[in-house]
Amino acid sequence: MTFWRAQERARLHSGKLVLRIEDLDRDRCTSKFREAIFEDLSWFGLNWDEGPDVGGSFVPYLQSERRSFYLAAWVKLRDAGLIYPCSCSRRDVLQSALAPHHEDEEPIYPGTCRPRNGEIRDVTTPASANWRFRVTNGEELEFFDQRLGIQKATAGVDFGDFVVWRKDDVPAYQLAVVTDDAAMEITEVVRGSDLLLSTFRQLLLYRALGLRVPEFYHTELIKDAAGRRLAKRDAALSLRELRRSGIDPEELRNVAQTSSLLCRGFPNPQA
Repeated sequence: MTFWRAQERARLHSGKLVLRIEDLDRDRCTSKFREAIFEDLSWFGLNWDEGPDVGGSFVPYLQSERRSFYLAAWVKLRDAGLIYPCSCSRRDVLQSALAPHHEDEEPIYPGTCRPRNGEIRDVTTPASANWRFRVTNGEELEFFDQRLGIQKATAGVDFGDFVVWRKDDVPAYQLAVVTDDAAMEITEVVRGSDLLLSTFRQLLLYRALGLRVPEFYHTELIKDAAGRRLAKRDAALSLRELRRSGIDPEELRNVAQTSSLLCRGFPNPQA
């Protein structure tokens, strides 16, 4: 539904819609799943306007093919002394987090591995460690959201040092999307409001890398009949399952216009 909203926004502003597949997780992302995404989006009536040209048609960008871009960004952050290697596991962070957090949010890192000296230039590869971006505690950040208006957060209070490269040698979401948004000259990012806090982390990366900051539009989250936010675990209401159930794509597009499945009477997947 978010991609549908992005298509509407692009058309409203006479822009181009870019489809980017975030397939950095090697264990969960396969060509089979990518093909399923293309098939479902086409059925739903979604069309993107830009990407690598293969045989006269645009194919989506694949993050798995863009490692060199992310590595260059990592080197720049390393040379600036803005990141550091961290050996803490997720369990370690959860047990020693500085503040309570929502189950879907990253806990505030307590700074266990944060070095006093910010410069780490002798490390030539990000592999074998989680690399964290060092935030300035107390720094107040804000941005204007095209739907929600002014949004504010404080580094070290609302979020802490965050991962930009994982110890399995994969760039983290925050670094990858910032690098790609700049390289692809994205002017507006459309995504769910559950990623609002991530935007503040990304603002720090845009600044650190000297990149232009796009505008942001955070959509409403689709909820079930009980008012609970739908997530990946709700397979019964995935686009693929709704398609298999025989629903007409036009009806589903009407649902997308409302940003809520509740008002259209779709069932609670837990029922």
